[in-house]
Amino acid sequence: MTASRKFTLGLKTFTSDIAQGFFEITHNSFALIGLAVIFALITLTARPELRQIGEVELFSWLQNRQSPAVSSAGEIDPVDRATASNPQDLPKQQAAVAFWLSKKYRIAPEPLSALVAEAYEIGMRSKLDPTLLLAVMAVESGFNPFAQSAVGAQGLMQVMTQVHSDKYESFGGKLAAFDPLTNLRVGASVLQECISRAGSLEGGLRFYVGAAKVEDDNGYAGKVMAEHARLQMVAKGRAVPAATSQPLAAPSSIKPDPNPVKVASLFQP
Repeated sequence: MTASRKFTLGLKTFTSDIAQGFFEITHNSFALIGLAVIFALITLTARPELRQIGEVELFSWLQNRQSPAVSSAGEIDPVDRATASNPQDLPKQQAAVAFWLSKKYRIAPEPLSALVAEAYEIGMRSKLDPTLLLAVMAVESGFNPFAQSAVGAQGLMQVMTQVHSDKYESFGGKLAAFDPLTNLRVGASVLQECISRAGSLEGGLRFYVGAAKVEDDNGYAGKVMAEHARLQMVAKGRAVPAATSQPLAAPSSIKPDPNPVKVASLFQP
């Protein structure tokens, strides 16, 4: 056997040994991985709390991976929710209320639909009639989310922002007063406190507008109760004519209050 042939034979043997070794290592590695997976599945089945922790960690990791991609694409951040919705997507009762308010106050039905849906959700949580919340907004601001009175009441529900600034902290600060849904939530909280303090709906409305200690609330409670009654009928499917001309809302919070104690100050921390 020549030297070159011996070299070729040795090279083949060497190559074959390497291939066989690689196969053995790979085979054993896959076997170990398989055993590890099986062991992990058995552990997660026996310990559900470990599976839950793993799912939370995985979801958090995926969110962190997704956030930079969304930001770099210039899309809206998930925390920025729309302040308008399609009225056709609302339940029949809510859609009827939204369309009626839209016609009466000459407001686009889409943002009103979002307010109506939020009012119903808040009403369910706080045990307040959602049509009452909508009636307060109608009388207080005429559904103008940027309304501001001479005494500092702001937004849809004309909340005294300076006094109730603590209620806006969880929403990012006082500027959230001009966010329609946030103002509605804070205003509903203040109204709920007023009703609880007064012990009655009408008394609570007088507290809300700052007329608890005076005889005349300038017709505020009556206006709200009347609009509330109309909205209740609309919600029940009754035909209620919407006024063709909308008078400007004139809540007493926009006028000088003869009583120096405003309702907002009653709940000041």
